[in-house]
Amino acid sequence: MSADSKSAERPDPDAVLVAIAEYALSYRVRSEAAYQTAYYCLLDTLACGFQELRYPACTKLLGPVVPGATLKGGARVPGTAFELDPINAAFNIGAMVRWLDFNDTWLAAEWGHPSDNLGGILAVADYLSRNGKALSVRDLLISMIKAHEIQGVLALENSFNRVGLDHVLLVRVASTAVLTAMLGGTREQIINAVSNAWVDGGALRTYRHAPNTGSRKSWAAGDATSRAVRLALFALKGEMGYPSALTAKTWGFEDALFRGKSIQLPQALGSYVMENILFKISYPAEFHAQTAVEAAMSLHPQVKDKLDQVERVSIETQEPGVRIIDKTGPLSNPADRDHCIQYMVAIPLLLGRLTAHDYEDEVALDSRVDALRQKMEVTENPSFTKDYYDPGKRYIGNAVQVFFKDGSASARVSVDYPIGHRKRRAEGMPVLIGKFESSVSAHFEPRQAQAIIGLCKDRPRLEAMRVDEFVATLVN
Repeated sequence: MSADSKSAERPDPDAVLVAIAEYALSYRVRSEAAYQTAYYCLLDTLACGFQELRYPACTKLLGPVVPGATLKGGARVPGTAFELDPINAAFNIGAMVRWLDFNDTWLAAEWGHPSDNLGGILAVADYLSRNGKALSVRDLLISMIKAHEIQGVLALENSFNRVGLDHVLLVRVASTAVLTAMLGGTREQIINAVSNAWVDGGALRTYRHAPNTGSRKSWAAGDATSRAVRLALFALKGEMGYPSALTAKTWGFEDALFRGKSIQLPQALGSYVMENILFKISYPAEFHAQTAVEAAMSLHPQVKDKLDQVERVSIETQEPGVRIIDKTGPLSNPADRDHCIQYMVAIPLLLGRLTAHDYEDEVALDSRVDALRQKMEVTENPSFTKDYYDPGKRYIGNAVQVFFKDGSASARVSVDYPIGHRKRRAEGMPVLIGKFESSVSAHFEPRQAQAIIGLCKDRPRLEAMRVDEFVATLVN
């Protein structure tokens, strides 16, 4: 029930705020599957960050906002020499890991990338460990599991994209709760901090959709997790909260921004999300297209020598895939291209690959790419949509078939779930480790790279290590 907007009596905190705070503060993670997956998630997220350091569009935003505003003994940014205050370090790390759209994914009524929260978690953990409160990498994994859970369970039935709001709202909420707890906040302080995260409202999805798709989608999560650090630190200073931030009549989040719908926590918070997280292992592509890319890759040998004979290309996808990444017309930048299912299918059909570089102008200006895109038709397959929302499946199905001018056609290749899905963990984790090793080897000089790889492959040793000692191995 919405709080009475005429009464000045301060209400009890909204139930969702309380549930999040109590979970962040007190829940004990006992699931070995969650810990193991969080370990892989840490390696995968760092791998994404190291890869993104090759791109000037990303690196120009890193470091102190004001030149020279560093902090000796502050939080360090892996892969760089920056030492910053934890708010700015969180932005740096968050932007790095998100830039190429290659980190993990969660798909439900809302979607998002829960490892975005590592920006704030790693920055705060390093800062605390260097300043009198030693945290282990195991502690880091616990915070990751909790942030994944808060973001992912809120995403199960609350569709912020349907009202035009970006999913990074959930990064800010999840990070704020976990970071306040990491900093030693009380139950009341966590509630206060999380209420402020909701009061912040939400970024518009303008920068994710045509005709405005742009690079902000690559740093929006860094911005959200850094904002969470600020709100957590404010709460520790005694800054007040807003107990009916969600439910206040007219002025609360639900009435003001969610069209009067209630924010739901449809299941108890535990470790479900981390256990079932989706990894982007093979391709840096928006997740609704991952299986389409895999299907196109398998068709490349049949198509590569018959490009001039292609009549049309059929792509069947889920409803969210149609709504988010079905895109025609000119694609003006990499951010546009990695959210276009036609582009992400065209490149593997043509070239037998899809890498981050394939979104750059050097590849995109090949006239064959747009010529092939113009021959594509994207339709919703209701079965794919049904399996997408089924909590027992969480499939992300796509099918691709190529038709030729002589009336012949390729096989119809259908893939239900990508290699990063929980059902393909045994197949996927060796590939994930390969992604990590290649990213480390490409960024660091050989001796440091081998030391990092050796440490990170020894999970018991890594988990027992202090966070500040771990981060010290990752900086230049």
